[in-house]
Amino acid sequence: KKFKTLKAEGNDFVRMGKYEEAVNKYSECMKLNTEECTIYTNRALCYLKLYKYEEAKQDCDHVLQLEDSNIKAFYRRALAYKGLQVRTKTLAGI
Repeated sequence: KKFKTLKAEGNDFVRMGKYEEAVNKYSECMKLNTEECTIYTNRALCYLKLYKYEEAKQDCDHVLQLEDSNIKAFYRRALAYKGLQVRTKTLAGI
């Protein structure tokens, strides 16, 4: 029950554009259940919005270990890789 409440609160924060708060709620959910892939893909979305590409990639990697055909995880991991490449080029001054 607490898990569902935390997940719903996280989803509400995402709808409001409060991604840091949503990350906190999803992270609390993970303490209760590490097998729920939706929480990881939701948190990855928040990390992408916060330009935290490495964290987003790690969440997606975790999901793909549990469900190797999770489309959201593949898509968000691709966005994370793209963000990491852009950041690397920017830092290199290209």
